[in-house]
Amino acid sequence: MRLGCLLALLLAIGGAAPAQELPGHGGPVRALAAWPGGLASGGFDQAVILWDPASGRARRVMRWHGAAVNALVALPGGGLASGGEDGRIALWPPGGAAEPLRVLEGHAAPVAGLAVGPDGMLASAGWDGIVRLWPNGGTSRVLDGHQGPVNGIAWAGRRWASAGYDGTVRVWDGQNGQVLAEFGLPQHALAALPGGMLASGGADGVVRLIAADGAVRELAAGSRPVVALAAAPGGAMLAAASLGGSVTLWSLPEGRLLHTLEGPGLPVWSVAFATDERTLWTGGQDRLLRRWDAASGAPLGPLAPAVEEALPDGADPEGARVFRACSACHALTATAGPMAGPSLHGIFGRQMGSLPGYPYSPRLARGDITWTPETVADLFTRGPDVVTPGTTMPVQRLGDPAERAALIRFLEVATAARSAP
Repeated sequence: MRLGCLLALLLAIGGAAPAQELPGHGGPVRALAAWPGGLASGGFDQAVILWDPASGRARRVMRWHGAAVNALVALPGGGLASGGEDGRIALWPPGGAAEPLRVLEGHAAPVAGLAVGPDGMLASAGWDGIVRLWPNGGTSRVLDGHQGPVNGIAWAGRRWASAGYDGTVRVWDGQNGQVLAEFGLPQHALAALPGGMLASGGADGVVRLIAADGAVRELAAGSRPVVALAAAPGGAMLAAASLGGSVTLWSLPEGRLLHTLEGPGLPVWSVAFATDERTLWTGGQDRLLRRWDAASGAPLGPLAPAVEEALPDGADPEGARVFRACSACHALTATAGPMAGPSLHGIFGRQMGSLPGYPYSPRLARGDITWTPETVADLFTRGPDVVTPGTTMPVQRLGDPAERAALIRFLEVATAARSAP
């Protein structure tokens, strides 16, 4: 049972480390963007990191968004745009800065996708069901037609295209949109291909190549949902990333499977080709950026390699195994750097919503629960939607009583034993 970031309900992190000391992301890598000589990543930890691809080192960490960073796109002139779960879009100068040059606001829900079109126009896809077009210095235009969250946006040569949870891929001529293709199940990603063709990634693990006239060809990428797509700059390759942990590489236009890249078996949330098309970057649940030889599919090693930590003395090994799914988002020490979720050090005996500096949802800020082994077990038994109705955290449960008990035993030792050095 993957617990994901459910433990973010429990308490807040105290004292974040300086941003520029962060060697990598403190949570799953949700978005990637590449440009000549540069690479950027966005994570569940609310950070945008600018990398030096040659050395594998972080050049700058920008922590501005109030929630996960879901989308990135390189802008003409060397800048960068980032879109967040907070519904805001930040425009960054070349090389980054402490604060964005400009903030675009208008979405009433998370921004899930970004793309650049003619004359540097930026387009955004939102979970509010809206596509917004942002001219340079002008007022945004709203394209409204999807029946539910919009997950993907792309400039398809002469018109905008979008893909949504409603199972449709739509194209927009001016303000008017029409359904180009409809599949009856959520479409999670969209990429523009040469000749006005589009690639759409579905919840059924199928990549669909959609011609400008609506004709569809299917590529079976696997059985797990496809959540990210990237086309090589020259249009000769397509990469598809899945929640199952694999990435498939396809040759275009024939749609022939070239390679299946097998990582650590955890969800891969983001993919991007380097501008020279020789390297493919992937980012996923294990917090790492991985680089691959695009021609051979061979792994070239991760950026900011993971550090394996020893178990605290007396910690339950089965509970440690259960907790492993949470470790992508949560530290066990009081002095750990910023991560997607708060540190769990000293959790037991603390009141919900009591620590300063963490952006609690209104429900958690009420602080009417004290975390004890019993209340933590109840949280995982009934789920946050029942224990703390109104919370924004995902609905997940740990139904096996033995696993739940092992997790509690592990947390009792690990969150008390890992004191500051």
